[in-house]
Amino acid sequence: MARHETVIAIDYGLRNMGVAVGNTLSCTAQPLAVIGARDGVPEWEALATLIAEWKPARVIVGHPINMDGSESEISQRAAKFARQVGGRFNLPVALVDERLSSREAKSNALAAGHRGDFAADPIDDQAAAIILATWLSDR
Repeated sequence: MARHETVIAIDYGLRNMGVAVGNTLSCTAQPLAVIGARDGVPEWEALATLIAEWKPARVIVGHPINMDGSESEISQRAAKFARQVGGRFNLPVALVDERLSSREAKSNALAAGHRGDFAADPIDDQAAAIILATWLSDR
């Protein structure tokens, strides 16, 4: 692995996907954007724009496995999405366990004064930042 890499993380979702950016030098992650999705298919152009702008060395995708560690339909779809990202952008992609990232993002947002209407004001980018922070600390 290079000494310094820019990394993008994606919180996979059926209606929205959160995107965060970070790097391996500072080991920090920050929310970047929430892009729309239709039944788990992202707005590919929006994702392509972010990847072109940030030029990540790799992409991390949150893997929503069940609390007991088993696969679910959504975790299988996230794995398929990760393969699509790798093929489409010719980048290495890793899946990261994201079991508690959405709950943590909601808790953090509410503590910071979020109104709680996550459909109108999504926080998927915050969840992506938590996923990326987890990957960076586990390296």
